[in-house]
Amino acid sequence: MTTNSNAMSPNPGGRDGIIRTAERIAVLALVTCGIILIAVPLILTLYLSVFDEKLILFPPRGYTLDWYPAILPNFGSAILTSLELGVASVIGSLLLGVPAGIGLARHRFRGRGIVATLLLAPLTVPGIALGLAIYVALVAVDEQLGSAVTGSMVGLVLAHIMITTPWVVRLCLASLTNHDRAAEEAAASLGANPLTVIWRVTLPAMRAGIIAATLFAFVISFENLELALFLTSPGVTTLPVAVLQYLEYHIDPLVSAVAVAQIVAVAVLLLVLDRFTRLGQLVR
Repeated sequence: MTTNSNAMSPNPGGRDGIIRTAERIAVLALVTCGIILIAVPLILTLYLSVFDEKLILFPPRGYTLDWYPAILPNFGSAILTSLELGVASVIGSLLLGVPAGIGLARHRFRGRGIVATLLLAPLTVPGIALGLAIYVALVAVDEQLGSAVTGSMVGLVLAHIMITTPWVVRLCLASLTNHDRAAEEAAASLGANPLTVIWRVTLPAMRAGIIAATLFAFVISFENLELALFLTSPGVTTLPVAVLQYLEYHIDPLVSAVAVAQIVAVAVLLLVLDRFTRLGQLVR
């Protein structure tokens, strides 16, 4: 008497199919949750920015775009300060981060791991703790040298360079990771000195990474609140601090309008840069 062994044995193909289907459903659910978590606050912020109310009440009595023209009269000075601070931070972090990225990517030397760790260390420290530490350090410098760095634009720029340089180093390293050194070695073998090789070969290969680093450094500097809470003064107030101070006495849609304007500006800039530099390949 023969038995049908196929009927008695388990069906591994069917089990694998069920597992793959469950994995796809789980991934889809996670992606959907992520999209909801990102999209819902953005949509609500946009919705609040058009309320025709002095106080945020629901439902609103009407809708208006008058909050957007009111941004500059209320926050123009703070926006200008944040722009100046962002540009200075970008310049300083590029001057430090690009050479550091080239050195870490192209050279092997004693203490390389320690240098890389120190350059990336600010990314691992909570912003509030870092801001307090920088404030205490600047106060100590002022006491010893009789200077007035604390609360000045100079102190803010130095602090922001500290937090933006790690991003520049990280993106410069990413831009050189997949770049073949053959072109650099060929240029050197043909008689080009090291500086010429860097200027003519390495830096053009890093163009996308440098542009992405410039964008990230500017956005991080412009949006930073933790350092500014400790280092701003009445004459030097950044936009995040000005918004926080405004919220102490006002509860109206103007802050939502500011947030929407920033989101739109950054989104447009990202789309334009991604069109030419493929940012997604650098931040993986």
